[in-house]
Amino acid sequence: MVQKGDLGTVQLVHAEYVQDWLTTNIEKTGQKQAAWRTDPARSGVGGAVGDIGTHAYNLACFVSGLDAESIAADLSSFVKGRKLDDNVHVMLRYANGARGMIWATQVAPGNENRLLLRVHGTKAGLEWQQEDPNYLWFKPFGQPKQLITRGGAGASAAAGRVTRVPPGHPEGYLEGFANIYKEAAAAILAARSGKKPDKAVTFPTVQDGVMGVAFVDACVRSSNRNAAWVKL
Repeated sequence: MVQKGDLGTVQLVHAEYVQDWLTTNIEKTGQKQAAWRTDPARSGVGGAVGDIGTHAYNLACFVSGLDAESIAADLSSFVKGRKLDDNVHVMLRYANGARGMIWATQVAPGNENRLLLRVHGTKAGLEWQQEDPNYLWFKPFGQPKQLITRGGAGASAAAGRVTRVPPGHPEGYLEGFANIYKEAAAAILAARSGKKPDKAVTFPTVQDGVMGVAFVDACVRSSNRNAAWVKL
C-alpha cells in the first residue's frame, strides 16, 4: 500500500516495542535470558536498543520504505545496577524530510510484546501491532477508517502470497519465521538454477543486519552526547 502510493508521501513514522519482563533485576537471580542481555561483555554496547529497538527500527524502515539519515537517542537504565539500557527514546530524520519516533523499553509494567507501527502520509495512515497481527487499520484522510483483515477483503495479492491459513484463524509470529525461510529458500533454488527469483520474493539480507548494528551504534553515540543528533 505504501509502494502503490495509497498513503501519499510518507511524512510520519512511529514504531514502538514495549515489554515489562526486565522491570526488576532478574538477571541477578540466574535467569539466563536476562543475564546475557544485560551483560555488555556478551551483548555489546546496546541493551534494550539492541535487543528490541532494532526490531522496531527495521519494521519502520521496511514498511515505510525510508532510510533514516540522522537520529537523536536517549538511552536510560532504570533498574539500579544495570549496566546496559532498559529504555530508549529515539527521534529520526529521513532523507525525504519525514520524521520518525521509536520507543523501546523492557521496564513498562503491563506490556508483554507490544510491537506497534504507525505510518502516516499526505493521503492516509496505517496502524498495525504484533499482538493482534491479523488486522491492519487503514485511515484515509477525511474518510472512515477501514479494518483490513489478513486474507480478507481489501488484502493485497502481496499479502495473500504469504498467507497460510483461511481468514479468521489466528496466524502470526511463528508463521512469520516460516515465511522468511520459504522466501530465502526460493532465492537459493533460483540461484542454483542460474535464474533470478520472482521479484515478489522478500527476505532480510546482510544489509538489514548491518543497518541494525549501525542503528545501535548511532543511538549509543547520540545518548553519550546528551541525545545530540548524529548521522547513521
